[in-house]
Amino acid sequence: MGSSKSTLQHIPNAQELIQETGFSPAHIQRLYERFDLLDRDQMGRLRVPDFEAIQELAENPIGDRIIGAFFASGKDTVDFPSFVRVLAHFQPTDANRSRDSAPEPYTSPNRKLRFAFQLYDQDRDGKISRAELLQVLQEMLGLQVSDEQLQSIAERAIQEADLDQDDAISFEEFKQSLEKVDIDQKMRIGFLS
Repeated sequence: MGSSKSTLQHIPNAQELIQETGFSPAHIQRLYERFDLLDRDQMGRLRVPDFEAIQELAENPIGDRIIGAFFASGKDTVDFPSFVRVLAHFQPTDANRSRDSAPEPYTSPNRKLRFAFQLYDQDRDGKISRAELLQVLQEMLGLQVSDEQLQSIAERAIQEADLDQDDAISFEEFKQSLEKVDIDQKMRIGFLS
């Protein structure tokens, strides 16, 4: 039986990705197989339609935003290392990893919160505006609640989180408002377990 190192030889940048993301060799192998299945044209890159074919994302009310996170760099394709780096945000926090390690690991609560924040902050101005919050609420709740109720929910969220009273939620305010939330529990993908 071959070692995990030999099974990873065909995977681009496998050892670096293990070091950078904290994924085990078995996870990298599984992610590569998943990537390969999604890569319908076998060019080593994924496009938006490849992600749209994932049933869980198609059913997720904010699936478009999650897909957009893979393309945040502005490119129209995603290679395997970029795919793994985004997914690293969804694995459990590595308690054994040094807090002093640079750069900050993808699994840190801060990086996870930053990733979640960017799902809301679509214009990338560093703040979640009332309009951005309302848009996410509409996507998540849809026709289940009235526009008036959505407005009320957004208003209350802004009032509770907006500590500096600038009518928007900064990353620090977002982070503080979620300090009691188990981010590991909220940001989890089944096939990474």
